Amino acid sequence: MAEILPLRAWRYNNTLNIEELTSPLFDVVSDKQREALYRNPISSIHLSVPLGDEPAANAAQLLQQWKDKGVLLQDQLPGIYVYYQYFRLPNSDKDYVRKGFICNIKAYDWHEKVLLRHENTIPSAVNDRIELLEHTELNSSPTHGLYTDPDFILEPYMDESIRMPLYETEDYQGVRDVLAVIHDHAIIKLFLDTLADKKVLLADGHHRYGGSLAYRRKCMAENPAHTGTEPYNYHLMYLTNSEHDDLRILPTHRLLRKLPLSDEEFLQRLSKYFTVTLKEDPYELNEVIVGKPWAFGLYLNGAAYKLRLKTEVHPSIEWNFPSEVKELDLTVLHYFVFEKVLGIYRQEQRDYEGLSYERNFTACIRKVDKGEAYLALITNDVSMEQVKRVCNSGSVMPQKSTFFYPKVICGFLFGSIKEDEFTTAAAACL
Repeated sequence: MAEILPLRAWRYNNTLNIEELTSPLFDVVSDKQREALYRNPISSIHLSVPLGDEPAANAAQLLQQWKDKGVLLQDQLPGIYVYYQYFRLPNSDKDYVRKGFICNIKAYDWHEKVLLRHENTIPSAVNDRIELLEHTELNSSPTHGLYTDPDFILEPYMDESIRMPLYETEDYQGVRDVLAVIHDHAIIKLFLDTLADKKVLLADGHHRYGGSLAYRRKCMAENPAHTGTEPYNYHLMYLTNSEHDDLRILPTHRLLRKLPLSDEEFLQRLSKYFTVTLKEDPYELNEVIVGKPWAFGLYLNGAAYKLRLKTEVHPSIEWNFPSEVKELDLTVLHYFVFEKVLGIYRQEQRDYEGLSYERNFTACIRKVDKGEAYLALITNDVSMEQVKRVCNSGSVMPQKSTFFYPKVICGFLFGSIKEDEFTTAAAACL
C-alpha cells in the first residue's frame, strides 16, 4: 500500500522572519495577494507561482541563488514534519485543530489504486506544475492526503512533537499554523509502518500531484535502469487522519461570466428540471439550501432564486457514472444546469472559459452585483463520507467539488527530488 519516507527539508534560514515569507497555494492566491507578496524578493511565492516569460526557468535559477546565499538551508537529519492548523469557522465558537504530518510519498499511478483521487483536473494547470517540477526538481508545497486510522496511533507522537515547534505563525486565512519535526528513528519507522497497509485519498492538490505523476512517468520512460527508488518517484504530501472531527470541507460555488440565452429563457429551461422559487434576500441563499439534497441558490441580475431538483428527473442522468457520483449535488448541477440547460457538455466544462469558482458566499453576490460575473450558483458542501464513497468507487467528482479548510501554506518547507539532496533521507529508512 502507501509507501512514505521522511525528508531532509529545505527551510528558510532561521535568521529570517518566516511570517513574511509564507504564501497561499498557487491555485488560491488572489491578484492582490500576489502583488504584495511579489514585492518581497525572497517570498516563497517566487518558487510556487514564478513570474516572467519563462517562469519555471526563473524559479530554478532563483532557487539555486537562494541555496548558494544561505537563504534556504537543508536540514541535516531526515524527519517527519508535524503540521497543526488551529482555526475557527464563521458563526461558530468552536476551536478546531487539524492535525497532520508532511512526508514524501510514492507518486502512485491511478491504476495502482493506492492513492485515490476524487476530482477531475484542469489540464492547463497540470501542465504548469509539470514544467515547474522539471526545472526546479522541488516540491514547493505539499498536497493534502487522507488516510484512515480509527485507532489514532500516530496522534500521541504528533501531540508530543508539536510542543516544541520550529515555526508558529498566523497566515492569510487567520489560521494559526504550527510546524515541528520528529527525528527519532523508531518513531519515524512507526509512521512508515502505520501507512504501509493503507490507501490514501487525495484531498487537495490534484494538479500538483498530477504534475508529479506525469514527471515520474516521463523519467521512467527515459531511464532503462529504473528501479522505483529514484527521487523522481516521490511527491511531497501533508497527511491527515480522515477520522478526525476537525476535518472541514467547505462548498465551492460556481460563477458564470455570461449566459448564451436570455434570462427569461434560462429560467424557463431550468423549470423543466427544477422547482424555481423566488427569494427576497440573496444573502440568505446559502441558508435556504443547507442540508437539502439537490438544492442550489441562484443569483441572477439582482434576483435570488432557490432551485430544487424535481426528484422524478434525477434518473434521466445519462452520464456513465456509478450511483455514488450521480447522487452528488455537483453532478446534478453540472448535468442539468450546464449540460441540459446551457448546452455546455461534460468535457467542455473542465476548461470552459466563462466558468469560475468562488469559495466565499458573499463574494459571489458581490461579484454579480459589480458585474464581474453574470450569475452565481450557490452550492452545499460535500461530506467526508461522500468523498470516501466516490474514491472507492473508482470514479471522480466534477472539478472543484471540495474545499478542504484550511489550506496548507507554502513556505514552511520545501521538498527536493534532486538525487544528492533526496537519497540521504531515503537511505536512512530503507
